[in-house]
Amino acid sequence: MKVGIAGLGNMGRAMAERLEEEGVSLVVWNRSPGKAEGLSAEVATTPAELAGRVDVILSVLANDAATDEVYFGPEGFLSQGLDGTLIVEFCTQSPDRSKALAKAVVEAGGSYLECPVGGTVAPARAGKLLGLAGGTAEDFERARPVLEKLTRRLEYMGPVGSGAAMKLSINLPLMVYWGALGEALGLARAGGIDPSLALDILADSSGAIGAAKTRVPPIRDMVVNGDPGGVNIKLEVALKDMVAMVALAEQNGSGNAIIGAARRRAEAALADGFEGLDASLVAAYGSKSEGT
Repeated sequence: MKVGIAGLGNMGRAMAERLEEEGVSLVVWNRSPGKAEGLSAEVATTPAELAGRVDVILSVLANDAATDEVYFGPEGFLSQGLDGTLIVEFCTQSPDRSKALAKAVVEAGGSYLECPVGGTVAPARAGKLLGLAGGTAEDFERARPVLEKLTRRLEYMGPVGSGAAMKLSINLPLMVYWGALGEALGLARAGGIDPSLALDILADSSGAIGAAKTRVPPIRDMVVNGDPGGVNIKLEVALKDMVAMVALAEQNGSGNAIIGAARRRAEAALADGFEGLDASLVAAYGSKSEGT
């Protein structure tokens, strides 16, 4: 099986390195070809060329604008017949958006599987992602040998849209947590407690989530020194997901009061200069902000 990767950002590059380590032969495409330096992979010059050279494409793109360009652009995946090529889309998106991409891919003669993942760059590099696949059972089985090399747990959720819905579901508590952590830190600071000590205790408490162990140190640096550190998930990308969460909840008539509040806090942080920073740093913003 010849495997392609479209998009060599942080996640795509980590996946490429992992798959090469596992002996998978790759062809890659990225808008900036230099991102492929250091890989053994062949490099395609356009998404269309990539689609014509591989059996399965792992599409690791940042947002809807990127998928629009790479799928529907003049040299995109769908600019020529796909002749059975399977596209596995990793982008976190709404179920309706995923269904629309699937329809376009099938009409072009290809197959489509969504597989948004839980986890960031380090788990991707170690093959420890949580994979949430949606599509036909046949396409899932076709992609399984590759996806299993990237995941610690790979689940077939059902038809296209189900994987997207599950990914939004698992991201929701994470987005809420950063805002809640900021408010918790604000309470501690109001009591005269040193923020470094407060964050250390909060990360070691029963209320901490798993991601707190790695993200609290950068939050502490932001609070104490104004140093935002590196980025796993940009705030604007997380906000895009929160918008999709609220829309899906409204569409289905389910509750969205909590994620709606987290979304408003993220929007306030973004407007206050947090663009390009990690989404977890909403905790640093919330610890000193009166915004809601």
